[in-house]
Amino acid sequence: MAKKISYFVLLIAVILVSCSKNENQFTISGVITHAEGDTIYLEELHTSSLKSLGKVKINKKGEFKFEGQTSIPTYYLLKLNERNFITLLVDSAENVVVSADAANFHREYSVSGSTGSEQVHMLDSKLKQTQNKLDSLQSLNDLYEGNPDYDAVRPKWAAEYDRIVEEQIEFSTNFVRENPFSMASVLALYQKFNPQDRNYIVRDLQLMKTAASALNSIYPQSEQVQALYNNTLQFVRQEQADRMKKFIQEQGENSPDIVLPDPDGNEISLSSLRGKVVLVHFWSAVDRGSRIQNPVLVELYKKYKNKGFEIYQVSIDQNRAEWVDAIDQDKLSWINVGDMQGSVLASRIYNIQSVPSNYLLDKDGSIAAKNLQGPGLEKAVANLLK
Repeated sequence: MAKKISYFVLLIAVILVSCSKNENQFTISGVITHAEGDTIYLEELHTSSLKSLGKVKINKKGEFKFEGQTSIPTYYLLKLNERNFITLLVDSAENVVVSADAANFHREYSVSGSTGSEQVHMLDSKLKQTQNKLDSLQSLNDLYEGNPDYDAVRPKWAAEYDRIVEEQIEFSTNFVRENPFSMASVLALYQKFNPQDRNYIVRDLQLMKTAASALNSIYPQSEQVQALYNNTLQFVRQEQADRMKKFIQEQGENSPDIVLPDPDGNEISLSSLRGKVVLVHFWSAVDRGSRIQNPVLVELYKKYKNKGFEIYQVSIDQNRAEWVDAIDQDKLSWINVGDMQGSVLASRIYNIQSVPSNYLLDKDGSIAAKNLQGPGLEKAVANLLK
């Protein structure tokens, strides 16, 4: 009886493993004309490398077939050579069928059996059409430059060029908006008109944030999704920094106000210190670097506090006991404020990426310097107090 039970358990395990393999298995097959006897390669596309998954000979009928396994939609390159390849986005259990001619394999092909691969094909084809139109206009412009009526026709070509660009931006943006949970949106978000361009075609940061969050919730193990998510965070930080820079410029270098409570619960505004030279210092009681700087600030404060110098120290802590203990231990006698929720708003408007960080304000509240330390900070304070 025990042997029968063991055999039954083993049989169930084999069936489960077999089902798991079948669920994750995919095939990529097809026909490539004028490639009989050639070798075709399959490579898995990683964020910074390619992983070879094998190669097969194309038979006399132009047929080939690959088998593989994946649990999530994954990008692959199907290659005849380094210059002649197509990109596929294959999910588990898909049977992808590719048809093409060897001569224009990377330019004209058809694919079926894979929604992701069909979307990638559509995105690539649309971008290639756009690039061809733009190249033609640029060639026409270069060829015609110097002709007597060039100045008359140039605005028309420029307007057409802009129209084509905007059409592509709208197409790619709409694709991501309509397919935020598709891995093909990763490709759409990273497409550029030219590899040398700094900007991507999709320029809607909010849309990028939405897609990155959506994909990260479903495919957190995907390298491409992780890269997109991290890049989006960088773009968000850069946008915040740009907004801060613009704000300061528009305000004539005046610093944004901060209103936060001190340890006794009294709200103190940064603007109430106008007329003094103020060091706005962001720190954390649990940050070693912040604690190391405190003794230096104590000496600086003793030297200049009676000459019109003040420190407005903003805590990004969330534990009040640790914050108050650090103030007592380090003998911080200046203004210390914090909402014990990270002081997020103050940190955001001053674009604080790490602690300790500081801004030095002159008597009018204008930003005079940023992230000064040691002798450099003392020299700047002394100069502003003159």
